[in-house]
Amino acid sequence: MYPFTYQRAHSLPDSVQGLRNDAEAKLLAGGMTLLPTMKMRLAAPSRLIDITRLADLRGMTREGNSLVIGAAQRHGEVAADPTVRDAIPALADLAGHIGDPQVRARGTLGGSIANNDPAADYPAALLGLDATVITDRRSIAAADFFLGLFTTALEPDEIIRAVRFTLPRRAFYAKFAQAASGYAMAGVMVAQLDAGIRVAVTGAGPGVFRWREAEAALERRWSTEAIADCALDTGALNTDLHGSAAYRAQLVRVMAAQAIGRLDGAAR
Repeated sequence: MYPFTYQRAHSLPDSVQGLRNDAEAKLLAGGMTLLPTMKMRLAAPSRLIDITRLADLRGMTREGNSLVIGAAQRHGEVAADPTVRDAIPALADLAGHIGDPQVRARGTLGGSIANNDPAADYPAALLGLDATVITDRRSIAAADFFLGLFTTALEPDEIIRAVRFTLPRRAFYAKFAQAASGYAMAGVMVAQLDAGIRVAVTGAGPGVFRWREAEAALERRWSTEAIADCALDTGALNTDLHGSAAYRAQLVRVMAAQAIGRLDGAAR
């Protein structure tokens, strides 16, 4: 690990100013990705600005037809919170299966989506639940936030304050996890919103995406059979040592069917 300066932020404006004053500075929330990267000397920030104790980044509240969760809330907190479990059980369940207990004890919602790992779980929740990312200066729809591999719409000095999730009629997230890391080889969020059905996929490609062919099929007929023949472009999916694009396409279909089946079972 290369030398760096540690700074405890005392306010959101203080954090923003720190980023503006030092182009090589990085925000420190859970540090679940940043710190291992620094230890391997793949990143060398000059300064770490610790934002974990900022009150502006905390809180989990239900507001009308939305659930608002602060960016600094840890995965374990989201999983255990009664408000989250009552409002969007699928989101609490998703958070409870991220990584391992240590990751869930330290990793944060804001840190996960800002990093935008293509195999992370939260991006599927944001896209599937028609969420809005609230920063220190604007609101960004999830569809406009995730731009590709480890890339988001955030400006260099912009900080995520919270995420606003739309309350679904019902939703479920099914994931096939890589055994060693817990990351999704394919994770599918199926959500029935007032505005329609959404199927969001993570882990299978270079970034989170909506499976619109499956959405259209489920709008016509809600059943696991409805998605069996839906098109899924394997050319846009990942091939690596864990599995081929064709294998991941099959995982997406299986995970989507599992989510639909779980929702059917819960409705009975």
